[in-house]
Amino acid sequence: MRRAYQTDTSDAQWAYIEAHLPSPKAATGRPRTHPLREIVDAVFYIVRSGCAWRLLPHDFPPWKTVYHYFRTWRLDGTWERMHESIRERLRVRLGRDPQPSAGIVDTQSVKTTGVGGEQRGYELGGKKVKGRKRHLLVDTQGLVLKAKIHSADVFDRDGIKPLLEQVKGRFPRLSHLWLDAGYNGQGKGADWVGKVLGYTAQIVRRPAKVAPQEVMKA
Repeated sequence: MRRAYQTDTSDAQWAYIEAHLPSPKAATGRPRTHPLREIVDAVFYIVRSGCAWRLLPHDFPPWKTVYHYFRTWRLDGTWERMHESIRERLRVRLGRDPQPSAGIVDTQSVKTTGVGGEQRGYELGGKKVKGRKRHLLVDTQGLVLKAKIHSADVFDRDGIKPLLEQVKGRFPRLSHLWLDAGYNGQGKGADWVGKVLGYTAQIVRRPAKVAPQEVMKA
């Protein structure tokens, strides 16, 4: 019996998650030696703690086994289907329709290691970050609808296209988006959203920073 971690699933959480995991295949090869709940708890520990796979505590199943399941479920869509189900369930509990009618698009640039690659670049905007950019579509509750990772040197008004092209037909009620000024541009960003996807798009201007002395005058 291993020690308990704060990231472990409760019995109620596990009962819901287990129902979304793939059923065992035909009895071929070696039988499963590690409970799936231990695998899921190990993945949650990795995600929440941010530790490297090889630094997974030894009281979990071997890291290679955990990574194998993590990767398999990523490739076959298990994680995404699970996330969609949980999001829809939460929206219903909040008194909302399970399918959103409006969303918000924004980005977050994050630094990465010094290793190069196609998905790594330097953002020329105000953030001045060398690494990758997370492009997110969320509902009005902040729940993620879709995410796209690309190089930080991709402008927001260009990066929105591959993000939203992945959601065509997946959210039938979605018809309106809120965007910031980074998505302005003729034939790009907000303009592209309206002409190609048929959504209405509203640019939300961020309030200008005001010096403390100006606040005192207000």
